[in-house]
Amino acid sequence: MIYMSKYSDLIAIAIIGIILLIFIQPPTALVDILLTLSISLSLVIFLLSMYIREPLEFSIFPTMLLITTLFRLVLNFSTTRLILSEADAGKVVYAFGNFVTRGNPVVGVIMFLILTIVQFLVITKGSERVAEVAARFTLDAMPGKQMAIDADLNSGLINELEAKDRRKKIQREADFYGAMDGASKFVKGDAIAGILITIINVSAGFVIGMLQMGMSWQEAGSTFMNLTIGDGLVGQISALFISIAAGMVVTRAASDSNLGNDVIKQLLAQPKVLYLAAGALLILAFTGLPPIPNIIIAVVLIVIGYSLQKTIKEAAIEEEIKAQDVEVEEIRKPENVMTLLQIDPIELEFGYGIIPLADASQGGDLLDRVVMIRRQCALELGMIVPVIRLRDNIQLKPSEYVIKIKGIEVASGELMFDNYLAMNPGTADGDLDGVKTIEPAFGLPAVWIGEGQKERAEMLGYTVVDPPSIVATHLTEVVKAHAHELLGRQDVQKLIDNLKEAYPALVDDVIPKQLSIGDVQKVLANLLKENVSIRDMVTIIETLADYAPITKDPDMLTEYVRQAMRRAISKRFISDKQAKVITLDNAIEQAIMESVQQTEYGAFLNIDPHSAQSIINSLLREVQKLTSMGEQPIVLASPVVRLYFKRLIEHVAPGLTVLSYNELDPSIEVQSVGMVSI
Repeated sequence: MIYMSKYSDLIAIAIIGIILLIFIQPPTALVDILLTLSISLSLVIFLLSMYIREPLEFSIFPTMLLITTLFRLVLNFSTTRLILSEADAGKVVYAFGNFVTRGNPVVGVIMFLILTIVQFLVITKGSERVAEVAARFTLDAMPGKQMAIDADLNSGLINELEAKDRRKKIQREADFYGAMDGASKFVKGDAIAGILITIINVSAGFVIGMLQMGMSWQEAGSTFMNLTIGDGLVGQISALFISIAAGMVVTRAASDSNLGNDVIKQLLAQPKVLYLAAGALLILAFTGLPPIPNIIIAVVLIVIGYSLQKTIKEAAIEEEIKAQDVEVEEIRKPENVMTLLQIDPIELEFGYGIIPLADASQGGDLLDRVVMIRRQCALELGMIVPVIRLRDNIQLKPSEYVIKIKGIEVASGELMFDNYLAMNPGTADGDLDGVKTIEPAFGLPAVWIGEGQKERAEMLGYTVVDPPSIVATHLTEVVKAHAHELLGRQDVQKLIDNLKEAYPALVDDVIPKQLSIGDVQKVLANLLKENVSIRDMVTIIETLADYAPITKDPDMLTEYVRQAMRRAISKRFISDKQAKVITLDNAIEQAIMESVQQTEYGAFLNIDPHSAQSIINSLLREVQKLTSMGEQPIVLASPVVRLYFKRLIEHVAPGLTVLSYNELDPSIEVQSVGMVSI
């Protein structure tokens, strides 16, 4: 429709011209043209409302209601001026006043009143009520529709673009029905104005005709009554078309076809109904009603029903043949294996016993929890978590679930449906009767208990969670633990694009002049691997801009970024202003530094196995001591050693926090409670 955009200015000119008609009296011939145009425009809108498939296809309808109402009122203004000043309003008004009413003013008045009442009390009133209810229901349903879109997005039924289009459509529907609720008042007001204008024209016409034009009261009544009724009928017929169009638009449900096709398809879908109606008419034909009309219509219904029944049978046979042809064609053509090559970043598979947790119709809220997991990870880690696919797997146990990362199972768990998991946080007093198990997310000892023991467990100090919370917590921890694997170059590009909107100079200074997207991705992955949030992209890119001219080694750049984010790191791993830590003996730090080897691909630690095992054994002893004291173990090392020590022990203590002195906020007081030594 681009070729029509050059005519868009004509609409504005036309609206201005409509307003000018209030001040400029057009010639009678032009009034005839404008009245005909008004009827034609209302007829076009009426027909268009029949051919739309859903209301949003005619989203400008509320605005058209205003424009057409304004047009009719301005024309009423012009014709009233002609009637009262010249006793003539053109051929169109004359035709409606004489030909339509057969020259009888009384008939004209009755026709005008009936038309106005039908429009005002039946069509306009009903359309107004439907628009009001539709607007209210549409607004009330918006949150549910938004959640349904998020659920479809997370389950993989739609992509991000389709989700965006659906959200936009929901917003447009709310705007449309809200506008229709108000715009329907235009038609209602137009009907009232038509009645008042008619009364004014007739009353003023009598006075002007008798006092100024020297007419007798019979001549004045006949002349001005015919002209006024003609003028009123012209306006009310146009308004009737618009009112009917408004009613059809607001009552139109979304469909794949237009109104005409839907009426034919749905009214004539059951030939049996036509036979029954024909039978009823034949019975009525012999009960005192006129037999000829009943018999004629009954015969027509029988013929239509027979024809439809025959057409339906032929269509069913043809559809079956087509289905067989398609099936044969599908068997013959080569299989499209490209879809089999796609691997979902995150999958949650579950047995059939857990399906109610993910089925909203059965009260399950697992899909909503998945949406919240993505939101939580965005706030805590600063990354965009890929879509999490939820699938049922009949090969699993009924109450078992499996979490996969890039198609490989990384975690699993088993639930006891309709039970609760009670965990002792260390302060609970008393034992519970139940099935002992291990909490899947953190590996803590726990007990499955029935609903009857829930209150007692909470009173004893146990942490009690339901099955959906167990799955959601486990999935959250798995996503956090594998965040560095899930962050790809495409995800980093999205983060960079988002940052560039607010800080274009910063991004242009670093990417791609000094670092590639791949280099930035490695730095961000290193941060996520140690559970450091990358939400503060400004600080990260600022630091990379400062140190990228010195080194391109992602590991060294990561250390510089960590030091720049010391306040966030301190806040993340240290809960108060005092930190109880485990330090490294100078001999160990010296041994690690001497074992670091530099290559063209980066630096790596090459320490002898005996020394490495001694360091690990000493570390585990100190960690055990600190854990027994109820403290979160943190290892503190010098900046040049931290990275290599972390890599040395990550396979035996992957969740252990290792910080450097430069990553601590100056306000934190450090207290060494142990030392790793050989």
